[in-house]
Parts: sequence; structure tokens; C-alpha cells
Amino acid sequence: MVAAVRGGRLPRYPVLELGCRVQFEGRVWTVASLAAGQARLVGEDGAVAAVLLSLLFADTDFEVLGEVQAAAMAPLGLLESLPEAVRERALAWERHVREVETGLPDAGGAAGEPRAEYDPCTRTLAQREEAKAAELSAAGRATSAVTVRRMRARYRREGLWGLVDHRSTRPQTLGGRVDERVVAAVREVLEAGRERSDGTLERLRAYTERLLAERHGQGVVALPSRTTFNRLVQALAEGQRLQGTARQRRWRSARPAPPFLSTVVMAPGELVMMDSTLLDVLVVLDDGVVERPELTIALDVATRSICAAVVRPKGTRSVDAAQLLAQMMVPAPLQPAWPRALAMEQSVIPYERLLSVDARLEGAAARPVITPQTVVVDQGSVFVSSSFIAACESLGISLQPAPPGNAPAKGQVERTFSSIKTLFVQHVAGYTGAHTGERGKHSRGEAVWTLRQLADMFQEWIICGWQARAHEALRHPMMPRRALSPNEMWAVLVAVCGYVPVPLGRDDYIELMPVRRQKINDYGIRFDYRTYDHTSLNPYRGERSPAADGLWEIHYDPHAPGQIWVRLPDAGRPVGYRFEEVPWIHHALVSDPFTDFTWQHIRNTVTRRGSRDQHEHDLALALRELLERAAAGRGTHREKTVAARARSSETAQAGGAVWAILYGRSPETETPRAGTQSREVFGGGELPVRDGACGAQPAKATPPDARAAPPEDGGEPACRLPAVTVYDPVEDSLRW
Repeated sequence: MVAAVRGGRLPRYPVLELGCRVQFEGRVWTVASLAAGQARLVGEDGAVAAVLLSLLFADTDFEVLGEVQAAAMAPLGLLESLPEAVRERALAWERHVREVETGLPDAGGAAGEPRAEYDPCTRTLAQREEAKAAELSAAGRATSAVTVRRMRARYRREGLWGLVDHRSTRPQTLGGRVDERVVAAVREVLEAGRERSDGTLERLRAYTERLLAERHGQGVVALPSRTTFNRLVQALAEGQRLQGTARQRRWRSARPAPPFLSTVVMAPGELVMMDSTLLDVLVVLDDGVVERPELTIALDVATRSICAAVVRPKGTRSVDAAQLLAQMMVPAPLQPAWPRALAMEQSVIPYERLLSVDARLEGAAARPVITPQTVVVDQGSVFVSSSFIAACESLGISLQPAPPGNAPAKGQVERTFSSIKTLFVQHVAGYTGAHTGERGKHSRGEAVWTLRQLADMFQEWIICGWQARAHEALRHPMMPRRALSPNEMWAVLVAVCGYVPVPLGRDDYIELMPVRRQKINDYGIRFDYRTYDHTSLNPYRGERSPAADGLWEIHYDPHAPGQIWVRLPDAGRPVGYRFEEVPWIHHALVSDPFTDFTWQHIRNTVTRRGSRDQHEHDLALALRELLERAAAGRGTHREKTVAARARSSETAQAGGAVWAILYGRSPETETPRAGTQSREVFGGGELPVRDGACGAQPAKATPPDARAAPPEDGGEPACRLPAVTVYDPVEDSLRW
């Protein structure tokens, strides 16, 4: 019969199939079997009827009451995880159930005749169930007809998974048969000790027993035996990732929740990571003090290049991090003691093409010059300080702090530190190992290198040992099987992304220094018990600055607090201002170099006994005596360490500072010491004025036209900035 089409749709007719419920002759039946043109029906009262399909369909009261529920798809993945014996038994039951229902043990309408005791044409469903129970019992597996009927129902409801012995699928809890209250208490104690120091299992057992007594009463919940308790702690600690040392637990707790996505960086400078770490090597500071130095690096993620590095005594400041930003943007000079093979013109870098764009690359070492766009830092006080943030803003750099205590957020730079340890640090005399368990017996006696020497060796190793070494993470799309070196990767990317030189001058370097804002008083500028004064401040004493807050902008260097730089208005300059250097009033009393770290030590040891001016004078005298005692080998170990750090910081700044690199002055060039300064008369006394705009410290501002002017009276020529242009990759490709 063809059904009429209504509304453009064919009507849906229910399908008569095994297991569905039908209405026939005013009663409700369940279809037990379909074979040989007839259906066997089982009534709700247990009555059985065999009806020809033609008669069934011709009955006016016939109706399919509902569609049969299809058997659930067997979870094949879970079936594979079952023991072999359990899986084979479930498959055997599937064949038995099929034979009971259809007469044949195999599905898919396989050819063959059913056995007589399972023939649906001659045997009822109940008889077939009895026959299957007898067959299984005779085979040694005691089974009743009720069990066969129950397995049929489970197979109809859950498919093959319903025939599985679910005793083998019960979830195994970490606590096993231990009281759930004990398990909950152990979990809570383990979680509470995540940030605590390591302890023994006995301490953990005592804390758990105390917690159970507080929650449920004394003696209500008993602890298991020590062996069971220890196994429980081990299982729970492994499940909650609370095993390992306290440092490892803190690292796991700070780790963000997965999933993790890799950052794709396609251009040099697109993502730069900065971080600091103590090197596992001892260096000899001034006066023979032995100490571990601190290394701060900037790593370009796209090329894995160590763009800049600063080695300092312990206690990196924000000005050191700011210097890294400037070091990245200027070429590294090839030192006279280095082999000529380390020059950029001898490397894979396209030197001739870049030299036509940036004249500063002449005589440079083979280290990329990269301008950062985004810098990723941790939550250290050095990198989140206002001075470092201001330095990034002045250079147009986006600062991206990582989550607190989350080393994986800057995993590339952390992995680089590990490589520096294995490739460089462990080969240096005075290597200490990562902790005291790895430290040699005479490691302090093996320390022979000074901080300046170690810094020079590390800068040389960056060029010959890192930049030219193949890195497994660097691959070219056209050569995926070959690992590239950082210099090769930079050469590939710079040809695509281009190269824009960013020349920095004296004022740019001062802008990178820490800044503070305050008034210019009659006595000058005073902060941190140091007073700075100069004749250049006379027109501005007591005056408001052009800024909205009326305060004057002051920059200072924590590694050389003997002078500051004040931004003063200057209508004669294109930018409308100049930076004026203002010395400390007691500079003549303290001629040796010192740092803010040294000054804070003096402030903590000298008690104020008079006025503010007298106290500052007493501090200056105490500072001079400390430096003189340390230079003569006298004083306490603490005083020697403080003075040695001051001299080492001054030496590192004079030799490897950005200021020396900016104007092409090599570290071997003699730099005037703090005591060799020219003088000018001021109020009956003398104040020092630093000579040489090319020195390691920013000097007095010089007009741009005077900088390029020829020398007078046979003096040395003034520094001039090299001319730079913008690199156009399209125009350069036409020359090929």
C-alpha cells in the first residue's frame, strides 16, 4: 500500500521488529520472535501466541505502541581495557543470548539451521531459555533460566557491555578500603602542607590524627596501620601532585591549569623574555671577597638569540634591566682580544646589506641587533619597578608580566639558563654546582676569575658558543630536518621582516635610569640623606616645573649615586629640554666608587647625632672610612663584601655598560676614575665636572651641532652618532 503524501512529507510508519510492543485483539503483546512469516507474541500475563504476519497486519485493532529501544553501542575502548578472560566470557554470553532469541549464535543473518532445542518455529522462548540453562550447567557453569533471562534483558538494554562481569569494572579508589573520613583528612593535611617545609610521615600521621579528633571526636575514627597509612599517603600525594621537594610543590601549585597553547613568534623582537639568576660559579671581587654573581639576560624567542646580558654582583637593580633594553638595540663591539672569526662580517649574517643600512655595524661582533616589541618578565621587583616600566614606555616596548611563581610562562629563558649552566658555567674555575650536595670540597679556593673577567668571557661565549650553535627549536620551513643556529635564524627572518636601526644617544640612556620627582630647594635636591647641588640649578630654585604636578624630573643611577641628572627646560634645543648633571655635595670627601647598596649599609650603621646636614656629613665620613679600610684589607667581612660589590659594580659599569657601547668605546679603553675629574669654582669651593661625553657615564649635554664639530686646539674629536637609514626588504630584493 502506498501512503498519501501530506504537506509534502511522507508519513512515518512504525516498524515491527523484535522486542517492540503491539496491540492485537484488544491486548498488549511483546514481539518475541519473527520467523517463517509469523510472529510469536508474549502477553503481559505470560500468554504466548503464534500469529501469521498477514493476520496480524489485517487486524483492525493492530497498532505498534512504540519503537523498540535500540541496544546501546558497546564501548569498545572500555572493552579493550578489560582482562582477557572477562572479555571472552562476555563475548560467549553474547552468542548464547543470540542463539536463544534467534536460533543462531552468529549475527548478521548467517546461513545455517538452528539446533532443534533452539528452533523458534518449534520451541517457545521459555523452552529455549531452559535449554540454554541446561546446556551451560552441563558444561560445568551452573546457570538457571532466570539467569539466561536476566542476561537477555541486559543485552537488550546495554548491548555487549551489559554482559560484562562488572566486578572487574569497579573504579579503584586511591583509598581502597580505608575509611573515607581518613582519606578526606589526609587530603586536607597534604593540601595544607603544600607551601610548608618538608616533614616526615610521622608528622603527617600526627596531624591527621589530631584533625580526625577535632572533626569526629577522640577515638571515633581510627587510623589504619602505619604500612597502610604510608601507602595511602603515597597514593594521595601522587594523585594530587604533592610529592617531591617543597620547591617542586610550589612550582606545581603555581602552574596554570591546562590546556597549554604554544606561542608562535615569527619576527625578531616580537617576543623577548628577560630574567635573572645566580650563576653557580664563584668570582673574586675586590679585596679578595669570593661571591656568586648574578646574571640577567634578554632572550629573543623567535631566534633564541641572547640579545643582551649583564653580569653583576648579587643584587640586580632596575637600571641593569633597563640597560639590557639598550644593549639589544646597539651592535656589540668586537673586542681586541677576540678572534677575528667572531666578527659579524665573518658570520652568516648578511653583513654587507645591513652595513649599508646601519653604519654602527662596522667592526661589530656577530650578535644580532634586535629591537624588542614585547618583553615578558616575572614578578621580580626589578622588572615590575616604576623605573623599568617607564624605560619600556620611553622605548615603545610593551611589558607583559608573567603570573607570580609561574616559570613555564617564560620557559624559553628558563631553559636557556639551564643550557648556560651546562655549556658554559660548569667549565669555569670556581664552579659550585646547583646546591651544596653538588659542591666540591675546595670550590672557594678554585675561584680565580674576577667579575670583569667572567663577564668578558661570557660575552665572548655568547657569540662563539651560543649564537653559532645549532638549536633544535629553530627550523626553516624549506629545511625542516636541519636545525639552525640563532645567527642563521636571524639572517633568515631579517630578510623577510626587515631591519630598522634604533640609534640611542646620551639623553636616551638617561631616560632609562630610575626616576623620581621632587622640588629644587635653596639647598639643592636632597633624597636618601644625600644632597645634590650645582650652579646650573640657580634659576630654578623654589620654582615650579612646567609639569602638571610642579615637580622636577630627576634621574639617578643606583650603581653610581655620586651624581644625578635633572631635566631642565632649554628652548635652544629641538626637544625643548636638556639633562643637567648635578653632583653630590660631598663628592670631594668620597672619591672612591660606591653604590646605593654601600650607602644603605652606612645608613644602617651610623646613628644620627645632630642636624640633617651634620648627619649627612657623618655618613660621608663613615663611607670614606669604610672604603679606605676595605681597600687596606682591614674591616669586618661584611664591610669588605660591601666595598667589594661597590668596586665590582663600578668596574662592570665602566667596562660593559651600554654607554660605552653606544659611542663605540671598547671596555679596554681607559675610563676616567671617579677621582680624576676637572673642577670648577662654585661658592668658594670646587665641584667636579666629569670629562668626556664618550665615557661610561653620561656627561654634560652637548648641542647636536657641537658634537659633530671638529676638535679645537688639537683636542680629541667629539663623539658623533652614525647615520642610519631604514632597511626596505622589497627594494633590497630587487638588487639580487
